[in-house]
Amino acid sequence: MFVQVIEGKAKDPDLLKRQGERWRKELKPGAKGYLGHTGGLTADGTMIDVVRFESEADARANSERPEQGAWWNETEKGYDGPVSFTESSDTELLLDGGSDDAGFVQVMKGKVKDPAAFRKWGKEHEGQLKKLRPDLIGGLDVWKPDGSFISVAYFTSEAEARKNEQATANDPMMAEYGSHMAGEMEFLDISQPEID
Repeated sequence: MFVQVIEGKAKDPDLLKRQGERWRKELKPGAKGYLGHTGGLTADGTMIDVVRFESEADARANSERPEQGAWWNETEKGYDGPVSFTESSDTELLLDGGSDDAGFVQVMKGKVKDPAAFRKWGKEHEGQLKKLRPDLIGGLDVWKPDGSFISVAYFTSEAEARKNEQATANDPMMAEYGSHMAGEMEFLDISQPEID
């Protein structure tokens, strides 16, 4: 799987929403290898989109379509300033992966001290995490070679996520999770996610 994470400040959220709907209706049928998308607007006006393809070749072929270029030229007008793209085929599913049933999505950005050790620890603690956070449906981790990552977590609802976040804040497993991090993490909350 190859993932593209597109992030920027929204100048015209309505335009971005319309363009998203247009892409799904007009361009999606011709996007070979397209697996799905999760995205939305955060409270501070950041638009973030996570797009999944079967392979990097499929994603590149999609980007090179003339209709994709024309669509992006129009979409870009909805952003205030530059748009960042993070791309990687080094991805990993958490639990059952993403879910169309999620009522709340949280995107976490950070960097770990030792990616191999952290990923091994994550797999070993997956069962415990599911017991600790029944509101967590699953997730997707996107890795870069320098140990930085973007993690997309899918929850049943924002209310459940907030409740369990508070309840588990002092759990030793959460402290252990934090000990793997190299610096602060950034959290982007999507209260009304668009998932397809």
